[in-house]
Amino acid sequence: MDNKLNNLILVLNCGSSSIKFAILDPKNEKKYLSGIVECLFLSETYIKWCCLEKKYYKKIGSNMNHEDALNFIIDEVLLKQKNIFNNIIGIGHRVVHGGNEIKKSSLINDYVITCIKKYICFAPLHNPANLIGIQTVIKKYPILSDKNVAVFDTSFYQNMPESSFLYAIPYNFYKKYQIRRYGAHGISHKYVSYKISVILNKKFDSLNLITCHLGNGCSIAAICNGVCVDTSMGLTPLEGLVMGTRSGDIDPAIIFFMYKQLNMSIDEIEMILNKKSGLLGLSGVSSDFRYFEKQYHLTEKAKRSVQVFCHRLSKYIASYMSLMENRLDAVIFTGGIGENVSLIRELVFSKLFLLGFKINSKLNCSTVGGKSGLITESSSHPVFVIATDEELAIAKETIKIINKK
Repeated sequence: MDNKLNNLILVLNCGSSSIKFAILDPKNEKKYLSGIVECLFLSETYIKWCCLEKKYYKKIGSNMNHEDALNFIIDEVLLKQKNIFNNIIGIGHRVVHGGNEIKKSSLINDYVITCIKKYICFAPLHNPANLIGIQTVIKKYPILSDKNVAVFDTSFYQNMPESSFLYAIPYNFYKKYQIRRYGAHGISHKYVSYKISVILNKKFDSLNLITCHLGNGCSIAAICNGVCVDTSMGLTPLEGLVMGTRSGDIDPAIIFFMYKQLNMSIDEIEMILNKKSGLLGLSGVSSDFRYFEKQYHLTEKAKRSVQVFCHRLSKYIASYMSLMENRLDAVIFTGGIGENVSLIRELVFSKLFLLGFKINSKLNCSTVGGKSGLITESSSHPVFVIATDEELAIAKETIKIINKK
């Protein structure tokens, strides 16, 4: 055990059906403890964690909610590592949506909590879970109640131009109701962008990038001279790419048809578009890309789903190239799918050969399982796979905000 443990940050990332957690030193970037609770609200909730290189797994109940899972994490995992836990000086929380009011990472106070609640309507699957994480930890660990920091996914997109964030609806809906495009996954997009600046040995504010975060939720961002100028997610995380259970872009008139012609309620439609669409809806079988990777050459439903996914993604990459001001430094793939599914990268860039992309098959197939690196030929626009680390990014933001205080 490291006897010089100090200045550790606890990071909580409460998703709609999972909770990621970590304790790390943002200075030396060492993770002393990390884990995930998965399958909340399902018949078998389980936890996996790693502490000082030892791995653990445990089934912890059925239909467990966020608060129950957080209590288990704190009581049965964190507090049993007192030498680590007692050196925590701050707690960082991933929050998906800060709306138009919170533009950067912030110490959590009553105003911040009010804003997170206010924008539940824009992130109905995420902000409620983020709030539960904040409230539970403050209740369980009041000694650090003034050292909790909210790190917002939407912060990365605050400097997008109006031409990108406005919808072509009456302007008053933006001015009065703040209806605009906000984006999500900003923590991950920002992290991999800074990583590539080190790899390429270029200043971040001179980089032109297209970053693709592909997991159960998927988004893509266009970055020019270090500033995000467009992104695929919109008012909510429902817009954009095909995702695990979310539809991404659709004709809005489909909603009218479902409501008027199929007699569906608004709640039913919202549930279908958020939880029963995307890869799950296309296949009727699964939202897990491990299934599609195995079944792509075997079943029509898997092939169809993957092809729709890749078609949408390749269109976004092609369109974002028009924003690059005559120079593209790199395309980055990250997230669970982006880092691990070489098939997707191969299929997407085979569609973009005309734009100057050529995948190196050997590099592409070998860059999986947390590996990072270049996957294209020397004659191609460079495409990199970079493993994201949202927990480290949140920890660095948290210590920065605490030190400012």
